[in-house]
Amino acid sequence: MLTESSCGSVVVYVIPESSTLLPKDVKVYVGQRRTALLRTAPFKSSWSLKEVLSNLDLQVEQIVSTMSFSHQDIVAALSDRVRMTKVTKESMADSMRAIKSSPGYEITFSLLNPDPKSHSLHWDIEGALLSYIQPLLDKLAPVANFSVDSQILYYAVLGVNPRFDNSVSAYTLSADSLSHVINPVEARLGSNAASSNPVLNFLLYVPDAHHSPLFIRDHSKRKVPSNAFHSPRWGGIMVYNVNEMYGPEAERPVDITIDMAKVMGVFLAQLRLMLGVQHSRPPTGFMLQSPGSAGLADWELDRLLWSRSVENIATASTTITSLAQLLDQIGNIVINDNIAQQVSSAVSSLQSAVAELEAGNLAFALQYSREAILASERAFFDPSLLHLLYFPDDQKFAIYIPLFLPMCVPIVLSLLKIVSETKQRRADKQAKRD
Repeated sequence: MLTESSCGSVVVYVIPESSTLLPKDVKVYVGQRRTALLRTAPFKSSWSLKEVLSNLDLQVEQIVSTMSFSHQDIVAALSDRVRMTKVTKESMADSMRAIKSSPGYEITFSLLNPDPKSHSLHWDIEGALLSYIQPLLDKLAPVANFSVDSQILYYAVLGVNPRFDNSVSAYTLSADSLSHVINPVEARLGSNAASSNPVLNFLLYVPDAHHSPLFIRDHSKRKVPSNAFHSPRWGGIMVYNVNEMYGPEAERPVDITIDMAKVMGVFLAQLRLMLGVQHSRPPTGFMLQSPGSAGLADWELDRLLWSRSVENIATASTTITSLAQLLDQIGNIVINDNIAQQVSSAVSSLQSAVAELEAGNLAFALQYSREAILASERAFFDPSLLHLLYFPDDQKFAIYIPLFLPMCVPIVLSLLKIVSETKQRRADKQAKRD
């Protein structure tokens, strides 16, 4: 087992080409920790230390770029705030899937039983959460706070009618129709108004007896192996067929015990995508060790800490910049000491976050970046500014003109009449003189 290294670091162990620690076709082995094994050809005895390091440089750089935060990851993290080029489709797709940074998240697992007269469903959700989800959430504790709950919804149906495919003797949902599934189901999921944290929904749908079995097809008309799909920044839905578990003569309702290992394997993969744990595509010759029961390797956690810190820094900077622009547009605004203190605190936290990020202290960088967001938002939404931020001069004219215009009309008419009478008197006097 490779020794554990500190957060934000990568340790590479160089082993000889003849070593039996790795399979012959594996050049680099990346473990669960922040360590990797590099198989390399023997160095010539005549080489100097500089030549040895130069020979290893490109290989180590490839390992580090696989395990650490890259330029493409930065582009993806900032994709919603700045306009940047040279972004790959993969990094942009990862950015669009992941829900944005937040101090906390609400995760809800729902079992949808549209046909309780035919199916009596049983799922050990509590045990499954402890075995599959909680280890991942424990490891993500430095990133955010998580609240998990579950529910069973009866007579909950999808928003689209699946089509029967004679070629496979089953009902199918095409990829084009998946976007219409969520809205009708979402209305049954309950209100999350009690919390301001983002919500991630994971739904297990058991088709009714009249639309079973039900399979999901991708854009290439091929059956999806997991029989599940996800909606970016919302959650995921898995279709769980139970018709093969009983015969047509079984007594209704049929008792069905859900295979939670199969279900939670799919939901765990979707949860990783939703939280921004990017899927790594290793180069040729690389072998990545499975994260195991924790659901997350240490170096993957480092990448996520990097991503969240950069995203928080960008968010706080944007908030402070927007506040400065608004205050410049309002000339008669009064800024009290509390707002100035919050802005100063946000700037100080931003500077500390950037410094810690440069030093590789990812946990401290994330902490300071969170403080920067909180301070910048307290300044931007301060009650003393709200009535002025949303009450510019053009709106003042729009409000006051209807009030003063009726009063001004008789005054203007009286002035015109006075001017007219004065001119008439002068004309009469001039005519008498003549």
